Amino acid sequence: MSRQGTIKRYTLIIQKLERKYLPSFDDLKSMMIEEGFSISARTLQRDIEQIRNEFGVIIRYDKLKNGYYIDKESTINFESFIRFLEIVATADLLMNSIQEGKEMLSFISFEAENGLKGIDKLKDLLSATRDKNRITFKHYNWHTKKSKSFILEPYLLKQYQNRWYIYGKLKNTDSFFTFGIERIEDLKVLSEKFKTKVNFDAHEKFDSVVGLNSSGGEREKIVISALYPQANYFKTLPLHNTQEIVLDSETEMVFSIYVIPNFELVQKIFSHVELVKVIEPQWLVDDIIKRCQSIVNRYS
Repeated sequence: MSRQGTIKRYTLIIQKLERKYLPSFDDLKSMMIEEGFSISARTLQRDIEQIRNEFGVIIRYDKLKNGYYIDKESTINFESFIRFLEIVATADLLMNSIQEGKEMLSFISFEAENGLKGIDKLKDLLSATRDKNRITFKHYNWHTKKSKSFILEPYLLKQYQNRWYIYGKLKNTDSFFTFGIERIEDLKVLSEKFKTKVNFDAHEKFDSVVGLNSSGGEREKIVISALYPQANYFKTLPLHNTQEIVLDSETEMVFSIYVIPNFELVQKIFSHVELVKVIEPQWLVDDIIKRCQSIVNRYS
């Protein structure tokens, strides 16, 4: 069985566990057969074990209820694993489509701007992050229009808006930075090893914000009103994983998120500015009004 086929089986198992409460082993096996996978009980058991061992997704068995479930509290980075499966499944679908003939490309539209720039560095960056090797590179700054050399202890690879970033600590400092890999040049993985900070979770830095950048402040409750039909956008693509619906009427949806306010949050709000309104906190309402007045002045 190809690697793509294995990932497809993993995806089906996760989907079944997510959609049905405590499916039995026979339920999982029947689902595989329905999807065209004629596998043995031994192969299915091995798949479950591999999902645990390779990806850290904790699948447990409830003896009393004779069913399996995902222990999300004990699973580290479950959302990252789901996103990984989505990417692999999409790539597999596209590869199968393209193999049917090159004319299939005429029915697919990709984001053209810098979509693949820097992607050749992903393998080295991922290996260095996993193996805790320092890296050295030059990074181009759009503001100064100059490149500067860095030695970084990489903690995390982050994808945001179709671009990849490397997040880590500068050597011999306590300073953490995020670098866009499309602006990285002369990347070298060093033989030098580093130790990660004790009790430091790189994921938490991004879990508390929309996007990439944090001002270092505290999380706040942000309440936003979105008029329909724009409210449907936020239902299908939540602004943040803490999003909760406060009010849902025929004309508007009011929702809240719990984040550290940053520039990307304001950008997101302004991308829907005609149909979206910040309700609280008041300081953010005032900031949005000030920015709107500045825009009006520029067009006056």
